[in-house]
Amino acid sequence: MADERFVVFVVFDHMKLLDAAGPAEVFAEANRFGASYRVAMTSVDGKDVTTSVGTRMAVASSIGAVEMADTVVVAGGDDLVGRPIDPRLVDAVADLRPRTRRMASICTGSFILARAGILDGRRATSHWRHTGLLSRAYPRIRVEPDAIFVRDGDIYTSAGVSAGIDLALALVEEDYGADLVRDVARSLVVYLKRAGGQSQFSALVESGPPQRPQLRVLTEAIAADPGADHTVKTLAAQASLSTRQLTRLFHSELGTTPARYVETIRIDVARSALDAGRSVAYSAQVAGFGSAETLRRAFVSQLGISPKAYRDRFKSTGA
Repeated sequence: MADERFVVFVVFDHMKLLDAAGPAEVFAEANRFGASYRVAMTSVDGKDVTTSVGTRMAVASSIGAVEMADTVVVAGGDDLVGRPIDPRLVDAVADLRPRTRRMASICTGSFILARAGILDGRRATSHWRHTGLLSRAYPRIRVEPDAIFVRDGDIYTSAGVSAGIDLALALVEEDYGADLVRDVARSLVVYLKRAGGQSQFSALVESGPPQRPQLRVLTEAIAADPGADHTVKTLAAQASLSTRQLTRLFHSELGTTPARYVETIRIDVARSALDAGRSVAYSAQVAGFGSAETLRRAFVSQLGISPKAYRDRFKSTGA
């Protein structure tokens, strides 16, 4: 068809199966409601690839054989993080860039775009576990760690794995409008736009113990009793520091303020209670928030979602 949109997926050995299968299914489902997408899987050498779950994925052609594409989607995989990326893959994606209207990455596929220089000077995201590394390794990228997906001009990046479905829905809406994409989301039984950012899925405190003994004592005390009096003034007195010295210490070792750190610990405690199906009021009390309303404000500020909505989404099935 004259208005057919050619969507090319870039895949490789050990890529995450859902990174390609999820978005591809969105485009295929959109065709049932009047869209016109043609989807093809491509690899560096045109050979089939082995996915993260050990199954084979059929490949239509090599990446270099693609003459022109409407959309290019680069899958992610665990092998892209913390180790060298196949230069042939990086070069193939870079060469494909001028031959496509828009380019997207799913999860850690952002590291391929970053290595190819495609994300330089742009906003981008990746899986929440790896946004810090992406930011450090490629300082020219403005990383948005909480985003489900980011659009910067004609370049799109998404958070981890299932966020590729969110991104694909956004691309379909851009192409065919809200009515059609709403039908697609309903048919696939997924949210058209999920509430909150990816921080609701992440561990908020992942850093190791602080190097400074004074700071280590404080962080251990906060974790042991998050509901105690942990004002900046109190913490500074416990460490025999001025409030200014304490704030500088938190910034240098933990990248945050004392108050923000305490709130983050309390949110993690509240999340554990909510995961177990506890009430919002109980979770607020055990975590050291003064009231359910204070907890709600903290959740909305840091996670972009209310405590009740979080509990309904993440509580254990046996709760």
